[in-house]
Amino acid sequence: MGSTTFNFVLLVHVLAGLGMIGLILMQHGKGADMGAAFGSGASGSLFGSSGSANFLSRTTAALATVFFITSLSLAYLASHAPKAPASVMEGSSVPAEAVPAPTPAPEGAPAPEEAPAGKDAVGEIPD
Repeated sequence: MGSTTFNFVLLVHVLAGLGMIGLILMQHGKGADMGAAFGSGASGSLFGSSGSANFLSRTTAALATVFFITSLSLAYLASHAPKAPASVMEGSSVPAEAVPAPTPAPEGAPAPEEAPAGKDAVGEIPD
């Protein structure tokens, strides 16, 4: 549930953000009208003389609300995600009892040599 839900909310978040960018760029300033954008004197538009400003601003407000809600949802989902294991063996399904103990050397075999105390593997005393 977590990964699919997170990806869906992230997709809605990105689409709302892109939609807001497009709608904000399409809106005109307070003194500008349709004629200022296209070089004609007509102030009428597809939505009427003041309808485009209302439609664009209401749609922008709706997308801003969706963007805000998805931002909070993404923060919640990210903070409640399952933690990754600290090591590769932490999630291992093999119990410790199933690992065989080392077998002793057969009788008569030479014992492995150990480095004397205070010396490293080469035989020199570290500085």
